[in-house]
Order: sequence, then structure tokens, then C-alpha cells
Amino acid sequence: MAKEFKRTYKFAAYTSSFLTFFLTLVLGVFFYFTAIKLYWFLIVFAIVCFGFSFFFIQYRVEKFIYRRVKKIYDDVRLLDASTFDKKQITTDMATLTREVERFAETKKIEIETLKGRENYRKEFMGNISHELKTPLFTVQGYILTLLDGAMDDKNIRKKYLQRANKGVERLIYIVKDLDMITKLEVGDLNLNKERFNIIELVQGVFDLFEMKAAKKNITLTFDIDYKESIFVDADRERIQQVLTNLIVNSIKYGKKDGTTEVSIEDLIKNKVIVRVTDNGEGIEKDKIPRLFERFFRVDKSGSRKEGGSGLGLSIVKHIIEAHDEKIYVESQYGIGSEFSFTLEKAK
Repeated sequence: MAKEFKRTYKFAAYTSSFLTFFLTLVLGVFFYFTAIKLYWFLIVFAIVCFGFSFFFIQYRVEKFIYRRVKKIYDDVRLLDASTFDKKQITTDMATLTREVERFAETKKIEIETLKGRENYRKEFMGNISHELKTPLFTVQGYILTLLDGAMDDKNIRKKYLQRANKGVERLIYIVKDLDMITKLEVGDLNLNKERFNIIELVQGVFDLFEMKAAKKNITLTFDIDYKESIFVDADRERIQQVLTNLIVNSIKYGKKDGTTEVSIEDLIKNKVIVRVTDNGEGIEKDKIPRLFERFFRVDKSGSRKEGGSGLGLSIVKHIIEAHDEKIYVESQYGIGSEFSFTLEKAK
């Protein structure tokens, strides 16, 4: 509302006209019955009466509205009343009402947004405490067992230390992901863009997870046999991380004897779109909008068994957005999912 409102004089003009007409009429009737013939005086009286009434009423109305509106600002404590001056007041009540309603609606939206953020913060704190608690308690349990005497047995000592080390590695994994997502959110992660062959990069990720896919007899493949290279301009390491997260997820939630397929298609003149498609479990429609939230899991029990920090898709989204590109998801529960993202073609 910190703007100069339109100043109007309708109320003062109408009221002054009414008073002038009424008082002039009364004075004219008095002159008529007393046989006083000062008609020029009636004209002067009407002019003076109108002028005085108009300025007095305009002043009083502005002062009245200013005091009342200023009190509203003071009461709600939403604006600094010292920045509110008389020039901002209008005698047009319709305009004033619209501005107050618009102001109230804006503040309502802000309050709802803050409530949403508070709920998100509480959920995030609960999720991160749960994610850190599990490996911490695991490590603590093995160490306490060793301190209670199990370290005297060489075989048990080695086995428990190896398990404790796995718990520490999971903690490091979660902390690294949190550090990366924080840098991505504040724009503190520098991208090292270069020209590279996206076909070659995808094949490299296939080779890395070939054995993991083989455990569930999942086939990692391209949609067609790409005879020619497709060069893009992006941060190779970060895009590899994106592909790794998407392909590992497709294996994790894929069905036995299933397929994970990658395709690269021209989107527009200077863009390509990379699609990662599987015929796995699929995602329920109501869960799709939350897929890229930190620590959100579609299947909490299943994903716990498979491991992971719960930050993978959130990191994927931030990396793609850091490239000023878009990521999309389509899924049908029980049929499969497709994650796709755009990249800029190399010149």
C-alpha cells in the first residue's frame, strides 16, 4: 500500500452543495417573510458558504481517515507507520477498500507460505535426524560390543569393524549429498562446462552398473543403435551424477527381468532431451509432485533396504536447473516411469 492514492473531492463537494443549498434556502425564506430584498447577499452567502464548507469538510474527512487507517497499521504491526503519511490518504472509500483488501490478501498469502515452510522445515528435520540416527546407532552398537570384550576375538573384531566402517561410509555419503545440495541451492557450485559425447557418457554409466543390474536380470540399453556421436555442452561430471542417480533408481525400483532404456532425441534446434525409461514399479500419481523433495521416498521400506541418502532426485533436479535446463517425470503405477531432462547441444 506504499503508494500515493488518488485524491478525490466528491464527498466534500456533494456535502458542501447540500449544506449551501439548505442554508441559502433558509436565509432566502427569512428574507422573503421579512421583506428584505438583498438578493446579491444570497449569492455571496452561497459562494462563501460553499467554499468554507468544502474546505472544512475535505480537511476533516482526510484527517479522520488518516487517523483511522494509521491506527490499523499500528495495530497489525505489518508496516512501519512512520513511512505512512497524509499524501497516501484518499477520500474515495471504494479505492481505499480495494487497497486494504489487496493488502490483506497479500499478507494472507505470505502467512500461508510461512506456515508451509515451517511444516517443511519440521519434516526436513525429522527426516534428516532419522537418516543420521540409523547409521550412527549401528556404528555405536558395533563399537560398544567390541568394547565389551568382543575385540578379543579376531574374527568378530574384523567383522564388526567392517560393519561399523559401512555405517561411517553411509554417514559420509549423506553429509556429502547434503553439502552438495546446499551449494546447489545457494548457487555456490561452479559448473565446469565442456563439450562431450553424451552417448559415450551413458555407456560409461551402463558399464558401471552392469553387475548391479545383472543381479535382478535388468537389461541396460539404448532405444536404438546410435551410429554417430551426440555432443552436448554441460558439466560432464555433474551430468554423469544425474544419469547415475536416474539409472540406479531404475534398477532399484525395477522389476526382475525388466529393462532400463535411455534415448537421446532432438528437442529443438539447440537442445536435446535425454530420457531414462523403465518398466518397473511406477509411481503413484499423488506422490509425483513430491519426488524431488529432500529425503522424500516413494517406498520407504524398500528404499531403506537398497540404501541411498534420499537426496538423489533432489540433487538431480538442482544440477539440471543449475544448467538452466528442465527435468520432467511421467509415471504410471505398476507400469513404469520415465525421467527426462534437456541439455544444450554443443556447437
